[in-house]
Amino acid sequence: MSLDPHPTLYGTAVALRPATAADVPALVTIRSTPEVYRWWRGGADLAAEVSDDLNDPDTAVLAIVCDGRVVGQIQWAAEDDPEYRHASIDVYLDPAVHGRGIGTDAVRTLARHLIADHGHHRLTIDPAAANAAAIRCYEKVGFRRVGVMRNYERGPDGTWHDGLLMDLLAEELVEGPAVS
Repeated sequence: MSLDPHPTLYGTAVALRPATAADVPALVTIRSTPEVYRWWRGGADLAAEVSDDLNDPDTAVLAIVCDGRVVGQIQWAAEDDPEYRHASIDVYLDPAVHGRGIGTDAVRTLARHLIADHGHHRLTIDPAAANAAAIRCYEKVGFRRVGVMRNYERGPDGTWHDGLLMDLLAEELVEGPAVS
């Protein structure tokens, strides 16, 4: 599977544009913050991991831009088997903009694009079950809890923790208020 190049998408407060090599330093800085690293950990070379993400032909990686600067990354991939067709989303955001609705705007903007422009009827996202802020964000967009995936992911301390599978059907997308 190979994804087509993506246009820049505009939400209420964010622009989602294809991430480039020039974004790697900002994305590494964001992923290195304790608040993000806790959920989006990586190996010893985060720059290489972020660069690898940008070069993955099966994943579309977008920089989240707010007030003229990169404040995070949102990515998606598609399952194109007609019997199981859907798209999945992953996102991380600079803690400096947490609590402002930026993440909700980014997820909603990408979800709208995947539904309207790519024809997906179902989207999934799988935050850590303990990541209450992320779960609230996704629920504001209309994602619903499907179930807990036990011992789903290894944490930075080496222990396994649960993930929460959430999904959104196209007709459940919640349009929201302007971002503050």
